[in-house]
Amino acid sequence: MARPDRETWAPTREEYTQLWKESRLSIPPLIRIPAAAITAFSMGMALGLAHGSKMAGLRFRAEHAHRLPTTTTGWYLYHKSKNYHLAFGGLKEGVKVGARLSVLSTAMFCAENLFDVYRGTKDLFSTVMASLAVAGGFSFWNRFSAAETARTAKKGLMFGLAYGAIQDVVSLAKGRQVGYVDFIRKQIGKSTQVEEKSP
Repeated sequence: MARPDRETWAPTREEYTQLWKESRLSIPPLIRIPAAAITAFSMGMALGLAHGSKMAGLRFRAEHAHRLPTTTTGWYLYHKSKNYHLAFGGLKEGVKVGARLSVLSTAMFCAENLFDVYRGTKDLFSTVMASLAVAGGFSFWNRFSAAETARTAKKGLMFGLAYGAIQDVVSLAKGRQVGYVDFIRKQIGKSTQVEEKSP
């Protein structure tokens, strides 16, 4: 049985180049979001591995403090067992922290892209709204108190402002338009025109 022909969208070279040029940090969302998730997982894995192995080592030491070995063979087996506990504890914590950071960064970048598409412009405000939305969701999920929620929202706001400003500076450096910068330029242009017309 023959398959019906389906129309597939195949971008031309110009459309493909334009997509890369107009995207945030010159990386399209279909590449930027998974890359951010992988980077966040890697960083979380490294941090969790370091913290988890340290905590596992301290826990192992506390659990075995009352029966320390007395022979050379006993010490060898003690350290061998401790190293296994360090590795397992570090990997377990690394995967947990990496997965958590990966989910949060994916949510933030997806929300940012959603706000970009909804608003029709790519600027600082979409990044701030996305980071505040993720901070609010994180606070709700973890059932934070009002003070903890406010602190989390403040950190989300600071991250959104910093990261959004960096993206806007990169956009302006590459010659792309940024919504609020164009608005400010138009307002300044209007005020200078009014001053020139008045005697």
